[in-house]
Amino acid sequence: MRQTGAQSALPVGGRWMQLLAGVICMSMIANLQYGWTLFVEPIDDKHGWGRAAIQVAFTIFIVTETWLVPVEGWFVDRFGPRIVVLFGSVLCAASWALNAVADSLLVLYVAAAIGGIGAGAVYGTCVGNALKWFPDRRGLAAGITAAGFGAGSALTVVPIATMIETSGYQATFMAFGLGQGLVVFALAWLLVAPPSAPLARGGFAAPPAQRQYTPSQMVRTPVFWVMYAMFVMVAGGGLMATAQLGPIAQDFGLAHAPVSILGLTLPALTFALSIDRVLNGLTRPFFGWVSDHIGRENTMFIAFAIEAVGIVALSLYGRDPVAFVLLTGLVFFAWGEIYSLFPACCADTFGSKFAASNAGLLYTAKGTAALLIPFANIIADATGSWHAVFLLAAGVNALAAVLALFVLRPMRHRMAAESLGTHSGRSVTATP
Repeated sequence: MRQTGAQSALPVGGRWMQLLAGVICMSMIANLQYGWTLFVEPIDDKHGWGRAAIQVAFTIFIVTETWLVPVEGWFVDRFGPRIVVLFGSVLCAASWALNAVADSLLVLYVAAAIGGIGAGAVYGTCVGNALKWFPDRRGLAAGITAAGFGAGSALTVVPIATMIETSGYQATFMAFGLGQGLVVFALAWLLVAPPSAPLARGGFAAPPAQRQYTPSQMVRTPVFWVMYAMFVMVAGGGLMATAQLGPIAQDFGLAHAPVSILGLTLPALTFALSIDRVLNGLTRPFFGWVSDHIGRENTMFIAFAIEAVGIVALSLYGRDPVAFVLLTGLVFFAWGEIYSLFPACCADTFGSKFAASNAGLLYTAKGTAALLIPFANIIADATGSWHAVFLLAAGVNALAAVLALFVLRPMRHRMAAESLGTHSGRSVTATP
């Protein structure tokens, strides 16, 4: 079966090689976000700019990484994934190379913006490509790809920390920046867009014919804005509960309290942060796989409800060191799945043709949610405890769970019926 465009057959390794290449690319850019914290103190020790001023660079990175994904997705949908990832790999390498020689905050901020654009290009492309190649397993594919971004830093956190100690942060920035960029640059040549027509033998089943929404058409539908509001609620609630984990542990008097689980003993805060890396990666393919089988909204309801219960339990019992570690693990596990469920739901609803652009627009909800984080400190200072913050975070998660089941699902059913020209009301979750 031939396809339109330059591609006439499946690439080497088929769609699973596309997925693997995307996962490795995601793991290579993960340190731009998750590895940054290792460099803050060394930079401050050398230049004395202050941690607050240095962390502005991280904010710039998150903003550019998040809010420009729709633009990068537009290029993916029109010119294919390869050129966008090649572009992103060069920017990611250049960002850390600039960090290595930065002698002013301005240079550090420029490097952060360059890195954010590059990371967003790679992230948005890999997720969008996975959604297109796996119309029958979108939840699993998006989850595995997103897990690469979370788990990638776990593989290199020790080598980076060791090299900073032995060779200095500048050499570490340069070596890992160029190395990670080179790997992404090489893998980019493997990435191709899937056939525009369903494949026959040895291929995969395409979802039923449906209307393919452009980004401008998508944002004019109520369904998109319900999804967007839910994404902001869950991301904001999770960020308010988890981004302040260090201050919460300090206020609970648990930061250095020893905790022993399965023969491993670590300070409570360190233990909790370690579990975050693991569970935040595992939850994405797990809940994505579940959603492929029981439906997106049903899975959202379960995950968001678990998150609400976990946050309330953390508020009530979190002053015990062991409970603090276990409950934060539960909170992290029930939170990270949004990065697989929402992209998959978006592609199910609005089609595959513009999946990268559309998922990128929905992904900006993460940036919107990040703006809510400072309110957690304001509420905690005003009330004298974190209890109100926990209740607010749990409340928005519970609301999102209800919206998923009783608002989003019927809206998507009606939209699918109109799109397919039928009023059967069947689920629009892609089926094998």
